[in-house]
Formats: sequence, C-alpha cells, structure tokens
Amino acid sequence: MTGIIDAYRTGVAEGRLKPDPAQEAILDALERVQSELAQPPVKKGFFRRAAHPPVRGLYLWGGVGRGKSMLMDLLYSLVVVPKRREHFHAFMQWVHSEMAKARAQGVDDAIAPVADALVKDVRLLAFDEMQISDITDAMIVGRLFEKLFEAGVTVVTTSNRVPDDLYKNGLNRQLFLPFIDLIKDQLEVRELISETDHRQGRLHDEKRYFTPITPEARASIRAIWTDFAGDNAHPLVLKVKGRDVTLPGFWNGVARASFFDLCGRMLGPADYLAVADAVRVLILEDIPALSRNNFNEAKRFVTLIDALYEAKVELICSAASEPETLYLEGEGVFEFERTASRLREMQDKTWGKQVEA
Repeated sequence: MTGIIDAYRTGVAEGRLKPDPAQEAILDALERVQSELAQPPVKKGFFRRAAHPPVRGLYLWGGVGRGKSMLMDLLYSLVVVPKRREHFHAFMQWVHSEMAKARAQGVDDAIAPVADALVKDVRLLAFDEMQISDITDAMIVGRLFEKLFEAGVTVVTTSNRVPDDLYKNGLNRQLFLPFIDLIKDQLEVRELISETDHRQGRLHDEKRYFTPITPEARASIRAIWTDFAGDNAHPLVLKVKGRDVTLPGFWNGVARASFFDLCGRMLGPADYLAVADAVRVLILEDIPALSRNNFNEAKRFVTLIDALYEAKVELICSAASEPETLYLEGEGVFEFERTASRLREMQDKTWGKQVEA
C-alpha cells in the first residue's frame, strides 16, 4: 500500500505537485486516516460479526487555494474502501432529494433512510468546501452526521472556515452549536497555514478578461479550465427556493458557465448569491454586447457581477468588448458604469487574495 507521505513526495519529485511545508505538515493526519481505514475488521464476541473499528475523520480548514482539496483527493485516491466524494453543496442537494422521496412514501423521519443508505454504501465520506448558509441545512446536518458517526462512517472534509465559524451569525444558530461540538469530537481539526495561494499562482500570469471573442480567446479559456478541472468536471445544480440553478461545469470550487446559462434565464439575486456562495472561481463565457435589446439579460448580469464582487469570487470571462464599452446605449447605461468599474477591478491579479479564511 502506497502511503500518503510517499505519494506526496513522488508527486513533488515528478513535478506534479509543488513542495509546500504547510501541506507536508498535514500529511501525518492524512496518513493516520489511510492507515486506520486499512485495518481488518475485528470480531468482538463469539456470536457477533467482525466489524471495522471506527476511524476518526479529519476537518481540514484554511485559506482559499492552499491545497486542501488536493490533499483530500490524494487521500481519497489511495484509500481502498467503499467511499464517496462530493462537493458539500452537491451532497446537500442529494440529501434534500432523498428526503423528499422518503416523505412521499410516508416516512415520518426522512433523515433515517438517507443515513441508512449512506451507511450501507460507504465507509469514507469526503466533502469539499463544507459550509452552512441555510437554516434548513443547519438543522439537517447535525442529525444526519450523528447517525453516520454512530454507524462508524469516517468523514474527511475541507472548509475555508474553522468549525466554530460554521453558520456564523445564522438564524437560530444556537440550535446548530451541538453539531459544531460533534465535529470537533468526531474529527481531527487541522489548519493548513500556508503563505502560498496555489490557485492564485495558477492564474498569476494569465489574462482574466478576453475580448473580442475569438477562437484564440476560446482556446485560452479552455486551457485555463483544463488546468483547473482536468477531466474531473461535472454539473453542479444549486437548489434555490425551489428552482434549479445549473453550473454546467464544476470542480473543486471552480465553475464554468456561459452568459446565457446564468443571465439568459429568469434568475434573480438569491440565485446569484447562491452561485457566489458555491464557487471561488467563475469562468463566464460569451458575454455579448449589451443594450436595450437585451435589457433583462443586462440587468441580470449587473446583479451577478455585484454578487461575485461582494463575495470576492475570482472571475475569468470572454466578452464582446472591453468593460467600458459593453453597454453603450439604452436604459441603465449610467448604472452600468459601476459594473464596468468592478469588472476592471476584478481583472487585477491580486483580486480575491483578501478573502477571509
């Protein structure tokens, strides 16, 4: 069995990974999880079936782009047990869907069959970017995770926040506090303290705003996307007040969508806030010239940029023209000046570095 430490060192030696002392300091926790999951089942008592001993999981938190997802994926690739890896948003969408099916069948406790299905299928659950922003999710995760831990499921998750800051300032947060205590009890909490933002480094020498929209611009954006996601991307569907907001491409906090995907549909502020909450980098393609002829789409674009700007989401895009000349005639031209200014500011290579951990 190849250990995490050896696999990391091999990646560095082959040039696939950049050495980072902060990442190396976390390897012992990852290797502990890997080693303990590999232990054979133990039989306790003559009439009892052999069972795997419970393995304490890991909560890895730190700033954006520090390599948390890479380290978790390295562990996930080496662990040979029934397992499941998802972005936390996508996992919660699945949970809501399964609970709805259970309620339709008349089940009183809709969380129980969801937990039972997970316990039956997996020993390791890996989550990327755990964050709680919805009161409904806050109430669900506590009971669900309690059942998973009781059944011996191991959880490994990344987050930009220390556990005590999950659902910070949320509605009725006091009801969520027992879950935070559960996390700290069941998972080893480790902070990845690195001065290197590997995601920023990936974009350091790259343009972020491509105009006009030419085959060369499309190729450049495609190369950036491939560098981020490789062949791992999948759609991410966000549930917002009963609506589906679809990001056609998503991987490790990086999303790719067209202007039409996000602004050509009847979406509103809540939808764009959900997008900004779910992603750290958005690749937005094919922004057209804006005018009175596509006024509604232009209004949605302004709202989208406002949401991304306030959340400090990094934006990479292709557009028909420079920000200052995207919207030259029609109602809203004056208001668009702020959007143009924000688009210009978001092209700066330091944009997003001030994001809170």
